[in-house]
Amino acid sequence: MNLDAELSALAVQEDLPADLVWRLLRHPQARRSAALLRSDLTAESMEEVIRLGSARSLAANSSVPAEVRARLAEHPELSVRAAVAASVADDPPGLLARLAGDPDPSVRTFLAMNEHLPAELLALLAEDAEPSVRSSVIGNWRHAPEPVRRALLTDSDPNIRRSAASAYSPPTDLVPVLLADPETRAIAVRYTDPSPELAADPDSGVREAVAAHPNLPAELRDVLAADGDVFVRNAIADRQDTPSTLRESLSAALETDDPWVEWIQSSARTPHTCPPPAPAPPRLTREQAESLLARAGL
Repeated sequence: MNLDAELSALAVQEDLPADLVWRLLRHPQARRSAALLRSDLTAESMEEVIRLGSARSLAANSSVPAEVRARLAEHPELSVRAAVAASVADDPPGLLARLAGDPDPSVRTFLAMNEHLPAELLALLAEDAEPSVRSSVIGNWRHAPEPVRRALLTDSDPNIRRSAASAYSPPTDLVPVLLADPETRAIAVRYTDPSPELAADPDSGVREAVAAHPNLPAELRDVLAADGDVFVRNAIADRQDTPSTLRESLSAALETDDPWVEWIQSSARTPHTCPPPAPAPPRLTREQAESLLARAGL
């Protein structure tokens, strides 16, 4: 571990004496770590963090007193207000509504991610003029009421319609609308019965969606097994109901020299697993902490 990393680890060590925390604030990386993660920062330490230019990290710390975060919600730097917006509670009352009216769309986008946001403010942000804000609502409000879902599924922005179609089960009467929309057609396949017309769609993404449909009839499965698109054939090979002889012949023909295609195919078959977390750094005694600070000139 290099010196910067050691100082950052020390900066978040539990029960670290306040005087050592104060000295660590002189080191930029350690200061950001302490500002973001410590729950025992003193009022003087928080003021020093702000003075030294790490208000953004402090704004994202949920342990910071409400009055400090409310003050940071008025900070001139966009990144600071956005950090507050992402996680602040409505304390003092009206703070969330004030952030919903922030002139910068990035702040409103982060606000839509806030788990403390009430439904009425989420509904307001779902109608925001900035597409990134509406997109953030979709990503963080999976149980939006039907009027909100309808509006987003029929949004004027194609990216919003695609995101909404991926996130929400559409009302039955909207399924034909989504199927008629080139932007959402492939996604909407899951909500209708597979048909020869869909299996022959010129969009390979639609045909791939048909190939993965749980209710795909055997006759359409066999048609799509001969599709010209490698990803459509791959979807057929991945089906549990594909006969073993057909799967083997498809798998043999799916071999490719294209590393991107190979990666897509293999990732569909192999679930992603996260690496194990790194071991926690050793806890330093006062003497060891003093030695580390001395090495860093702090």
